[in-house]
Amino acid sequence: MPTRQPTSSSGDPNRRIRLDKWMWAARFYKTRALSSDEIDLGRVWVNGLRAKPGREVHIGDRVQWRSGPVEREVIVKGLSDMRGSAAIASTLYEETPESIARRAAAADRQRLAPEPALDLPHGRPTKRDRRDMQGLKDRAASGPTWNARWSASVDDR
Repeated sequence: MPTRQPTSSSGDPNRRIRLDKWMWAARFYKTRALSSDEIDLGRVWVNGLRAKPGREVHIGDRVQWRSGPVEREVIVKGLSDMRGSAAIASTLYEETPESIARRAAAADRQRLAPEPALDLPHGRPTKRDRRDMQGLKDRAASGPTWNARWSASVDDR
């Protein structure tokens, strides 16, 4: 069975490609299902209007979406219905200068002031962690150690 090469057309204005399929082919999302889910959640706009996964994308459309804390914006330069290499995917769009500046600013903010919660260990405490915490609680609750409070010497009568 011969393999199909990703098709990119920049001259056919009548070509119809679904938005979710184009975003997957342009490598903005790893799967078409993820692409479709993000569009359904209202995180993607085309030409300033909220889009649905089945919306057709045309050359020259302006696509905006939120990717984490950053809003990205690209202009559609080509259409493809197949996912290809990153080199081919990068020919399908052109990122706007404003979007590039927003991404750079977000990267600088993240680098200069990282999220404090990311430094915390994740998941449940291990058995060793629980024993250490219980030991700290016991020592704080008991106050001074046993030998400091009581003396068993014969000299104290």
